[in-house]
Amino acid sequence: MDINLARTFLTVAETGSFIDAARRMSLTQSTVSARIRSLEEQLDRELFERSKSGATLTTAGEQFRKHALALVRVWHTAQIDASKADVHRDRLLVGAPRSLWDGFLLNWISFLRTNIPDIAVDARSMDLAYLTQRMLDGTLDMAITYRALQLPGLVSEHLFDEEFVLVASLKAGQRRRASDYVFFDWGAEFEQDHAAAFPEHANPGLSLDVGAIGLDYLLRTPSWGYCPLRMARPYLKRGRLRTPVRARKFIYPVYMIYPETRDEEAFDPILDALRHESATVRQQASS
Repeated sequence: MDINLARTFLTVAETGSFIDAARRMSLTQSTVSARIRSLEEQLDRELFERSKSGATLTTAGEQFRKHALALVRVWHTAQIDASKADVHRDRLLVGAPRSLWDGFLLNWISFLRTNIPDIAVDARSMDLAYLTQRMLDGTLDMAITYRALQLPGLVSEHLFDEEFVLVASLKAGQRRRASDYVFFDWGAEFEQDHAAAFPEHANPGLSLDVGAIGLDYLLRTPSWGYCPLRMARPYLKRGRLRTPVRARKFIYPVYMIYPETRDEEAFDPILDALRHESATVRQQASS
């Protein structure tokens, strides 16, 4: 199938209009209409319901959208791989939540670039739903998540347990006020558990979705909030942050997800390097 048909379909679906899609793609409306008509003929299904107000996806269109996304992603990946073929012997596309990059996965990436420099690494920050979809459609080589993915053809290997702890930059003895509380967004699982445990913090004065750099706010401003212990540990040791006594903890297992069928000679050194970095995290947690 012409990849331009999939791109045009996705643009119409996003804009909800053949006219707006034509403007965005710098095409005539007749060209957009012709492409959609050609796609519908190939699939033998109507993908859009046309009306004066625009175009909405039919049930068949909704089903086709996920496949169109996968087609475009695979084509984009193929283009990148082809362009890098004369520079790198292989390419690793890996995704993980933002919190796992800071102080963990970036160390692993550094090792890969130093010790296996002929493999290009494309590292992405993604939420669980997107990671799952990308692993399913084969456009992601590897994922590191807070949840095992029980899916055919994929292996979920436990690495370590991530511990989220309450930390404060308030002075010793200073009362923790609700107005000083900061909600750090560490992903859907944490958000749900946090909401159930602390309904009084359902509407905090400050919410941050900026990963580890959110700790800078705690260090600059007397406040308190949750973060991974491995990120806070250096500041706890130096006394710049402290953990309130008997504060609740949240613990999530960390898994690496990779294909069951793979080129073991090329892939296993990458996995071994991540296992080694995970062992370092476990060792630091027990010290």
